Amino acid sequence: MVLYKSGDKLYTGSKQLIAENLEKLAKEHIIPAFPSGVTDDLVQKSQEGERLLKAVRKVWDDHTSSLSKLRDVLKYMDRVYTHDKGVLPIWDAGLELFVEHIIRPPIEDHVISAILTLIQIERDGYTINRSSVKGCVDIFLQLMVVDGREAIPIYRRDIEPAVLKESEAFYKQEGERLLETCDAPEYLRRVEARFQEEESRSHHILSTLTSLPMRRILEAHLVSAHLWTVVNMPNSGLDAMIDSNKIDDLARLYRLFVRVPAGLPCLRKSLRETVIRRGKEINDSSTGSAADGAESQDEDAAETSAKGKGKAKARPPNAGAQTLALALKWVQDVLDLKDKFDTIWSKAFQNDRELESGLNEAFETFINLNEKSPEYISLFIDDNLKKGLKGKSDTEVDIVLDKTITVFRFVTDKDVFERYYKGHLAKRLLLGRSVSDDAERGMLAKLKVECGYQFTQKLEGMFHDMKISAETMQAYRDHLARNAIEPNIDLSVIVMTSTFWPMSHSAASCIFPAQLIDASKAFERFYLSRHSGRRLTWQPSLGNADVRVQFKSRKHDLNVSTFALVVLLLFEDILDDQFLTYQEIKDATAIPDTELKRQLQSLACAKYKILKKHPPGREVSESDSFSFNVDFSAPLQKIKISTIASRVENTEERKETKDRIDEERRHQTEACIVRIMKDRKHMTHNDLVNEVTRQLASRFQPNPMAIKKRIEGLIEREYLERCEDRKSYNYLA
Repeated sequence: MVLYKSGDKLYTGSKQLIAENLEKLAKEHIIPAFPSGVTDDLVQKSQEGERLLKAVRKVWDDHTSSLSKLRDVLKYMDRVYTHDKGVLPIWDAGLELFVEHIIRPPIEDHVISAILTLIQIERDGYTINRSSVKGCVDIFLQLMVVDGREAIPIYRRDIEPAVLKESEAFYKQEGERLLETCDAPEYLRRVEARFQEEESRSHHILSTLTSLPMRRILEAHLVSAHLWTVVNMPNSGLDAMIDSNKIDDLARLYRLFVRVPAGLPCLRKSLRETVIRRGKEINDSSTGSAADGAESQDEDAAETSAKGKGKAKARPPNAGAQTLALALKWVQDVLDLKDKFDTIWSKAFQNDRELESGLNEAFETFINLNEKSPEYISLFIDDNLKKGLKGKSDTEVDIVLDKTITVFRFVTDKDVFERYYKGHLAKRLLLGRSVSDDAERGMLAKLKVECGYQFTQKLEGMFHDMKISAETMQAYRDHLARNAIEPNIDLSVIVMTSTFWPMSHSAASCIFPAQLIDASKAFERFYLSRHSGRRLTWQPSLGNADVRVQFKSRKHDLNVSTFALVVLLLFEDILDDQFLTYQEIKDATAIPDTELKRQLQSLACAKYKILKKHPPGREVSESDSFSFNVDFSAPLQKIKISTIASRVENTEERKETKDRIDEERRHQTEACIVRIMKDRKHMTHNDLVNEVTRQLASRFQPNPMAIKKRIEGLIEREYLERCEDRKSYNYLA
């Protein structure tokens, strides 16, 4: 027919035949399968929907099968006639006719309604025949329509918008319903399950094209809309999950929150708030009645809660020991809190850097709210390096030190920490209480990594002094041996460089007995013969002595402070039943009142009563008198007489310490300004302040106003000059 110029008749006739067949198939199979719409039974609804979708699929399969055979018969027409006339090939024309006769109201409306009904039934937890839905959706994906300039599947035009609209309405209600009926972990489990269900539905029933917009609906109505509600849910929100250590629930929270733009900032802020709140609770618990009791940094604080006999057992715990315990507990609580959140961060939050930054900010905030944190951290290190690490392996030592450095890293006033650490280190070194030299140097190395060489320079100088002192003492003993000198006292001297050691221990006045003077003078002559131009100042407040004392029952070797030794030697020349008054002891020794009372208290009022106090009591007053306790006895041969701990800095003393630190900061700030200006020659005010802040940040956080005052001072002393623009400075050589 094409050859005989009847192609038009063949083409038109074929299309008419296809159209008639489609109408016939629709009437026979599809229209009878329309749902009745009169039942609320989900099973019946599901069956009716499936029947309609299967009928549409059957008609499609019949149509495409017939069309395929027709296309084979009319190949010549497709090759010649349709090409010349510019009309659709018979296959495409057949698909267009399917759209026209089948994908039309009311058939299309019923089909879409059936698809939506089956999806809703499945969302409600029932099982449906997915293949029937998928079979019908595939038809809509294959049939194309022209929308503007591009051809799109009918699925995108008709089915997807309907599915998304229904889904949005459903999930808006679902979010509200879940919030009312579920706690936070259960809500998160349900929401995550919904995400997985919809992802599976998009791939197995609908189309991957729908996956992204469907995900956006879930994110908007199940996650974004309820971020703060879920996090702050009473008894089950973020705080409760952290308290119960629910790592799986926290990981689920993170996975869901990270899906939406506002999720991570919300989680970061909530974490920051919960850490600061917990940190403030730790800070509050560390402030107790003992906070202003005994001097917490005294090395003997823990040892002096001595239990005497009789009434002494009712004595309240030593204030110094209480303060030390509070300090150590504060650091341990902070370390435990850090460990807890580090575990959550790594296991639940996938090492998220933004959350790590928020956690670090929170720790820094509450740690620096506690003005005693530098002292507490130093006390914790002191306690561990002094006794806590005994019996621990090097690895365990390193773990403790690393954890402490982690907390130290958050402290802004590192110069305050250095001041306390220097004092504690000095006592450990002088009293030989360091558990290990390697542990001490390991800690020093870690501090150097954190704060630089300048921070640890003086601390390293203290170690150097200890080494040089050991060598000097060996040389002194060799000198005595060569000259056949038999000293009546075995002297051990540590020579400290005054700029390295914390010399807040000003040389307290003390009149040494003759035998001590002879021994000290002999060492002075030897030392000064080796080092000319140096001056030695004895520090009796830092020394200790071993002395053998004869009591009525036996001899005991006592380890006492140098001051206590001087006091005990006064009783050597008097009878056992004779007394020395407080004033007589003071006149004979010239020891300052505060120090003398501490020493007499440790000798006469503590666990081991080497002296008797008259009248008996816990406190020493200037009207008391003392005698040698010849009846003293103890099961141990060697006895350590611990010095009664002095009190912690009171308000006035703390202010004095703060003033000293402020003075040091002023000098450091000026030195930093001069160093920068000497290098740059000219700088604007803001650039100079920023650079000074940056350079001093490793020691403390300088106040811009304080920097400005120091600049003014340097201008007055003609180190700098202000430029004409009044906003910049020049360096004056």
